[in-house]
Amino acid sequence: MAAIFGLILSGAMLLPALVDLSDGNPDWVVFVGTGGVVGAVCTLVAVATRGASVRQTPRFGFLLVTTIWLVSTVTASLPLYFAETELSFAAAVFEAMSGLTTTGATALSGLDALPRGLLLWRSLLNFLGGIGIIGMALLILPSLRVGGMALFQLESSDRSGKLLPRVSQLASGIVAVYGVMTLVCAMLYFALGMSLFDAFNHAMSTLATGGFSTHDESLGFFQSDAILMVATVFMIAGSLPFVLYIRVFLPRRFQRWRDPQVALFLVLCVVLSLALAVTRVVINEVPLREALLSSTFNLVSVITTTGFVSEDFTLWSNAAIGIFFLAMFIGGCAGSTAGGIKVNRIIILYALMRANFARVIRPHSVQRLKYGHDDISIETLQSVTIFIFLFFLSLLLGTTALSICGLELLTAFSASLTAVGNVGPGFGQVVGPAGNFSSLSAPALWILSFLMLIGRLEIVTVLVILSPGFWRD
Repeated sequence: MAAIFGLILSGAMLLPALVDLSDGNPDWVVFVGTGGVVGAVCTLVAVATRGASVRQTPRFGFLLVTTIWLVSTVTASLPLYFAETELSFAAAVFEAMSGLTTTGATALSGLDALPRGLLLWRSLLNFLGGIGIIGMALLILPSLRVGGMALFQLESSDRSGKLLPRVSQLASGIVAVYGVMTLVCAMLYFALGMSLFDAFNHAMSTLATGGFSTHDESLGFFQSDAILMVATVFMIAGSLPFVLYIRVFLPRRFQRWRDPQVALFLVLCVVLSLALAVTRVVINEVPLREALLSSTFNLVSVITTTGFVSEDFTLWSNAAIGIFFLAMFIGGCAGSTAGGIKVNRIIILYALMRANFARVIRPHSVQRLKYGHDDISIETLQSVTIFIFLFFLSLLLGTTALSICGLELLTAFSASLTAVGNVGPGFGQVVGPAGNFSSLSAPALWILSFLMLIGRLEIVTVLVILSPGFWRD
């Protein structure tokens, strides 16, 4: 399966090669050469392993998911490394990992002057990473029972022979909806004044909640309120469970699904955006309309872990920074392209807290934990609790490791948070909305690449492989 992902990436390299060839940029040779070599190797591997039977076990699943992501990242980094940008290998891997994990942090500066082929490749990594994580989150991770994702396995109680057609329809629906929404977003961007190239690049990054832009100023470059509003709508769309969209097109046996995380996510977006707008009006004395627009766009960009910016929001006020800091932890919905802790886990932890409070007041009462209309299993509670613990442990260890690499504490903490949460911009002059990660040392970039990987793959999926017990028979 890793070979198939490699073939997809090698085929995708032809698109930036064509763009560079039409622009007369010599990097087209890099994309063609890299794509050819990778495609040949992956073809040989696919042919050699065709028909091989592998026992499907949770251990194999953990290894498969992590291997696919690592192989894809190294493959995607090769054009970045061999191109004329002269990126170090650590920076190239960081950029590729950031793209495929839809984090949106970048080690490149001077985006406006970079070759168009390279810019397109970054956006394609966002696009492919977005569809990849949706597929894994809904089709692979639930079977591994990590991070509470098992809540979103379709009719998991039904283990009949109908499962395969159902999964096939689900995968086809995901690809179709994801592609159509990206196309619609690109058309709207183009209609609002973006060039065709910018429109498709930003559309791919928007639906993937990745945040890669073709300009150093991100969407602020276009100075268009309408573009910011369109981006806000599609960032939210990319942060909702894609199962909700494809159920509209699937047969009637796939009944409409009410998910409490969707309502809470939308409420959080509205409440935090309004709170942020109030701080801008009161503290910064910004006109109400401008405050609402800039606050909503930048807040949605952070809470959906997209990472687009219209201006440096860390200069607004301490109150604004506090709201953005909270939003960086929350993230979007499970089964979407967004990162972060995710709203479904917050609901489950709240249900657990409320049940424990009730048990303290009435020790002999029986408390049933519910997620919407469904009971929450002990297994799900354990996986969510472990995820939260590992999330903050990863954040602590990442901050410590980056501090040892020479970063000051705020930069180290915000860089770790933005990597584990797959958010994009952090805080401070170095990794904040107006900065980038280009000045960081190679060890710091390797650490952040690892944090992005574990954050994207629900942490447990990667860390379990590092445990000695995983390799024992």
